[in-house]
Amino acid sequence: MRWRNKILLAKIEGTYGEDAAPTGAANAILATDVELKPMEGQDVSRELERPYLGAQPTVATDLHQVLSFKVEYAPSGTPGMAPAWGALLRACACAEVVVADTSVTYNPISDDPESATIHIWIDAIRFVLAGARGTAKLTATASGIPQIEFVFTALRIAPDAAARPAPDLSAWQRPQGFSNANSALSLAGASRVMRSFSLDLANQVEGRFLVGREDIRITDRADKIETTIEAVPLTDWDPYAAAETGAPVPLTLTHGQAAGSIATLAVPRAQVQRPSAFAQAQDVVEWPLALIPLPDAGNDQWTLTLT
Repeated sequence: MRWRNKILLAKIEGTYGEDAAPTGAANAILATDVELKPMEGQDVSRELERPYLGAQPTVATDLHQVLSFKVEYAPSGTPGMAPAWGALLRACACAEVVVADTSVTYNPISDDPESATIHIWIDAIRFVLAGARGTAKLTATASGIPQIEFVFTALRIAPDAAARPAPDLSAWQRPQGFSNANSALSLAGASRVMRSFSLDLANQVEGRFLVGREDIRITDRADKIETTIEAVPLTDWDPYAAAETGAPVPLTLTHGQAAGSIATLAVPRAQVQRPSAFAQAQDVVEWPLALIPLPDAGNDQWTLTLT
């Protein structure tokens, strides 16, 4: 069997934990760096009293699955049409608001997050991950391809040998490089020269394994941003003073140029953390910065709008 021979499908569930039956025609995922842990849990020792030495037998409990992968950060190519990775973000406690022919907007939510069913074939073996919820991290580095990293935790279902579907990956658009031509960062009211950027949803995902019910829950979130920008004179902007006062600053990351391919991440209230040691590249001083997206009314610490 070949590791490269994989098919990945994902679909939002109508009822938690019930297989949503994703199809190759409608729900195929174009992913990289796939890693599956199909039988996570714990091995509980039986602690038997015996008149001789030897290892203890165990019982496997709290069985669940963990799947991680990356997808390319590219909108659908059509204004008002959700991207092929939209269902994945929804299963990470994000709302999806579609305005026909105009935009698709995502923002974090705190209550009643959706769940997904994920099917993954590794050669002839199918693994079904029901009740999947997870976390996501948007990463982008100059001269590279921006990506979204997902980590999902799901209920345990025994693998099988179901027939492999034919995946239709036509909804996945060709990404644009993270570059001066395609991307821009505004921080504290001014454009910045940027090397890298990341937004980590940092969802706390936990399995709750009880008699009568087992599910995967998102119990907390600690969004954080990391970016490396060129240092400027303190008369232009002083991140040390910003960190000391704690006053939030606005941040906007825009990627893409053509209609249907523009992604705008807006953080109205980003708190600057204490800057770490200087970085340098090609003898140019750079600031590695950490920022916390702060909510105002709640669930509004950031929005991702595709237009």
